[in-house]
Amino acid sequence: MPLLNEPILFKRVPTHPWGDPSERRYISYPEYVETGGYKALEYALAQEPKDIVELVKAAELRGRGGAGFPAGMKWGFLPPEDGERRYLAVNADESEPGTFKDQLLIQFDPQIIIEGIAICMHACRLDTAYFYIRGEYHRHREAFEKAIAEAYDNGVFGENSRLGKINDRWPDLFLHRGAGAYICGEETGLLESLEGKRGWPRIKPPFPAVAGAFGRPTIINNVETLAAVVPVVERGTEGPAWFKSMGVDRPEGAPPTVPASYGFKLYGISGHVNRPEVYEDELGIKLSYLIEHHAQGMRNGKKFKAAIPGGISMGILGTDQYDAELDFDIGKKYACLGLGTAGVVVMDEDTDMVAVLRNIVRFYAHESCGQCTPCREGCNWMYKMLCRIEEGDGTTRDLDLLLELASSVGSMPGTTICGLADGANWAVRTVVNKFWDEFESRVSKQKYVSLAVVGSA
Repeated sequence: MPLLNEPILFKRVPTHPWGDPSERRYISYPEYVETGGYKALEYALAQEPKDIVELVKAAELRGRGGAGFPAGMKWGFLPPEDGERRYLAVNADESEPGTFKDQLLIQFDPQIIIEGIAICMHACRLDTAYFYIRGEYHRHREAFEKAIAEAYDNGVFGENSRLGKINDRWPDLFLHRGAGAYICGEETGLLESLEGKRGWPRIKPPFPAVAGAFGRPTIINNVETLAAVVPVVERGTEGPAWFKSMGVDRPEGAPPTVPASYGFKLYGISGHVNRPEVYEDELGIKLSYLIEHHAQGMRNGKKFKAAIPGGISMGILGTDQYDAELDFDIGKKYACLGLGTAGVVVMDEDTDMVAVLRNIVRFYAHESCGQCTPCREGCNWMYKMLCRIEEGDGTTRDLDLLLELASSVGSMPGTTICGLADGANWAVRTVVNKFWDEFESRVSKQKYVSLAVVGSA
């Protein structure tokens, strides 16, 4: 599959194969405008808000934050205006292990995000936006605060904003720092944190579009999603067709209600490769192409063993899935949860998969907010079992119980408010099932039998 003809989101951020990453620097507001910035906002402001929503719907742009939900459809869920506040919450809490794609845009080209924010606020009639950034992103926060100030100085937000008054208020954009909790990347946990409360996910419904921040209608979009809106809207009525000329079409004969994987994507690749980095390409490229062409192959000439396709909550791709297509349907084809954020973590032939899974579950046990018993207790149980297995003290019963916890409805999957437990379960079931021999060789069947005999005596 060929590369994109030219960078789209990385138009101003040097990256392979279009530039040297060492030359990256902050792009100021004047530089952004000189290179074509804010043309999309000019076009949007000349149109009716509902027409911009329909334009994004027509492009079938799916959210780039992990769930892949169509952005235009989400924008269309808002209730009619009632004169009260309506919010946009930008999810920049990039804390999924293995994911680091958004930070390049935040630090080096923040105005493309701000332009996307302004377009969304106009299209959805939102008067207040919050940029919720990961607490550990210190340099990124400084860069984005500078970009916000430049946007205010140039009439994007604030009094006499070019957007005009929305709900009888001048539009505002505020930056809000997270406090280092993984659970706040979940959209309703983010809203709770934004309101100054403990980041406990909410029961849905009501959904944020109806009752979000401070009980008011709220749109929640990922950084990359809003940045991707800009080149689509900039091309006006030609934008949807241009966007859909890239990526993967829906299966032949599938109805229009089946979402496709159109457009371009930022792929972050790390692990045992020669050139870990964030790359831009079309959706649907093969994992092997990402590794060999973009990341310049496996480190030290080792063989490929496994890869996490999009953050650890997505599960794992096995050794025989090296040519897996990186699109939103990857979960259906390769027995994992999905593409997620396209934060690819690559592992070579020397990787101990028992240690990998133990480390993954340790993370989930630590980051569980504790609100739901199956997640709070189940993640800790799985972690303890994996520690036993790694140390050589495990039994076949531990493996059986591990899979029962991770796979049985009523144990952990589907029993919690948010998806953290499900993410832990997908990691467990995919790693254990795809590398069963490695786990089986670390446990003792005889030990389980002898313990059973002792227990019955």
